[in-house]
Amino acid sequence: MQQSAENAEAEDCPESDQEDGGPLLNQQLSLEKGLCSARYSLALVLHFSLFVVYSLRVNLSIAIVAMTNGTNPGSLPNISTDVCPNRSHAQPNGSHREFAQEAPVYDWSAKTQGVILSAFFYGYLFTQLLGGYWSGMFGGKLVLGCGLLSSSALTLFAPLAASLGAAYLIGLQALLGMAQGVIFPAQYTLWAKWAPPLERSRLMNLAEAGCTFGTFITFPAAGIICQYLGWPYIFFIFGGIGCVWCVFWFLLVYEDPACHPRISAGEKEYIVSSLANQGSSHGRSLPLLAMMKSLPLWAIAVAYFCNDWLFYTLLTSMPTYMNDVLHFDIRENGLLSALPYVGNWLGTIVSGLLADFLLSKHMFSTATVRKLFSVLGMMLPAISLVAVSYVGCDYTAAVIFLTLSVTVISMCGAGFNINQIDIAPRYAGFLLGVTNTFGTVSGIIAPTAVGFLTSQDLLTGWRNVFFVSAALNLFGLLFYVTFGSGTIQDWAREDTALQ
Repeated sequence: MQQSAENAEAEDCPESDQEDGGPLLNQQLSLEKGLCSARYSLALVLHFSLFVVYSLRVNLSIAIVAMTNGTNPGSLPNISTDVCPNRSHAQPNGSHREFAQEAPVYDWSAKTQGVILSAFFYGYLFTQLLGGYWSGMFGGKLVLGCGLLSSSALTLFAPLAASLGAAYLIGLQALLGMAQGVIFPAQYTLWAKWAPPLERSRLMNLAEAGCTFGTFITFPAAGIICQYLGWPYIFFIFGGIGCVWCVFWFLLVYEDPACHPRISAGEKEYIVSSLANQGSSHGRSLPLLAMMKSLPLWAIAVAYFCNDWLFYTLLTSMPTYMNDVLHFDIRENGLLSALPYVGNWLGTIVSGLLADFLLSKHMFSTATVRKLFSVLGMMLPAISLVAVSYVGCDYTAAVIFLTLSVTVISMCGAGFNINQIDIAPRYAGFLLGVTNTFGTVSGIIAPTAVGFLTSQDLLTGWRNVFFVSAALNLFGLLFYVTFGSGTIQDWAREDTALQ
């Protein structure tokens, strides 16, 4: 009898006309706490999927330290030697940088390394909009799974590409970026069908915390692998893990509640009824002109560009800073580069819970909550980076401020990062592609800028790197607070789109 009731409800789900009655409120209270519910299971699967995604993305940041192993940082004359002295336990003459002897070493300048690290974002930029559009057409599950499988397979070929030359590795990184560019727009398309409005922050932040968890695990693990097995095994191990995980992705994930064979009738009704007013996914046509005129959308895009400049600077270049300026060896480098992401992982989850709490208690409007968390997640990291630029060779202070910066930036996960699904849930995947494109442009420029700024004078160069990142972050915050919104825009309503 229960099975027949579920079948009957599955037939009614596409209509999205469920009644939001009193019993559902009581059911909601129990469902919200159930980590075994279908939507929380999706969040956990996405958590590990994004763990894999970021392990594939950041492994080169550690590997490149071993791949170059102290080769000429600028390959230019007049390189400043005014860097921090080796710490007492570090051995001189680079003996603390010993790696597995069979691993090849390449003579790449700082500028070449910057181009290699930024090449990922050239490909990433190309498929952002396509990923959002394809997800709306073919479903987020298929698009995300294909992107994850492709990027895992490409990672396995990184050692071969490096052996052929820097140009081949740059090309491979660009292809890896293209494969990963569809993943986050596809994730947003899934959440537009799965996340009730009052649970969006916690569910999406729980999923996206996998990014920082992947970084936290990959940095120290990659450092250990470099030292004992050789840097090529970083790509073999993490690429292999990604390929295996793709099997679980296609087996465990379902496109929407109506397709899930094991979801309870109560949870299905709760999700569908809570999302009834947002409309269905978009078709082939998009209100592009209205999107281009939307100031709330521009506010998110500008915030993405400015905040991602700071984030990607730290993500791709922190191991280089730890190695070239602070002289931490490869194991310490991996551990200390990972340390900030422990706080980021916890902060991402906690900020999502806190944001949903404020919304559920009607303490603030959606716009106010998004702006509040954006202020915390953008202003405090900017201040911390300015502090890093002044502590110089104080190793302890530098690590503390870098850790604080990466930890607090997690607050943006409950701020502008998920604001697309507030202002246009029907187009959430495509809009994530739009805004992430702006963030990707900064991801292209930032590592190259770091290589250029630090190629002559390391201490002065890194000080300028931190100043530029902080200034951009504050500008993006001001723009978002001024023009951001938390309500569904007129052009995003289904009845408007049908006219």
